[in-house]
Amino acid sequence: MTRNVSLAHAKLAHVNLADGDLSCADLHGADLHHANLKGTNLTAADLRGADLRNDNLQGAVLRDARMADADLGDADLSGADLGATDLNHARLSGARLRGADLTDADLSGSDLRDAHLEETNLDAARSLAGARLQGATGLTPAQRSACRDRWAVLGPEVDDAQTSLTGDTI
Repeated sequence: MTRNVSLAHAKLAHVNLADGDLSCADLHGADLHHANLKGTNLTAADLRGADLRNDNLQGAVLRDARMADADLGDADLSGADLGATDLNHARLSGARLRGADLTDADLSGSDLRDAHLEETNLDAARSLAGARLQGATGLTPAQRSACRDRWAVLGPEVDDAQTSLTGDTI
């Protein structure tokens, strides 16, 4: 694929676009569920309202992408670059974000319930206001505190005994 392509509202479920270049592409409202976008360059792409459920986005570059209201439920974003990405009100429940870069990302109002956030710099996001993090795993106590200070919605605290048995849970 080449950059600057317009695929708004396209039906691209189950497509393999691994290691492609979709930078600056217009994919708003596109149906990309179960797609393989591993290592794909999506810098500054418009993915507002796109269906990216269960996608493989490992190592994808989504820097400066517009992803407000996108559905990334159960997607694998491990090692993805989400720096300065607009994820306002995006659905990331159950998503795997291990090692993802969220520096300056806007996660306000996003749904991160049951997300896997190990080795993620969530505390470096530009906004977490109203982000729902109930059941999310992998955050350190310092990151949980930073999220709370930045108006994220956290679940009940977990005691040390439960944490050691089930992993770090919010």
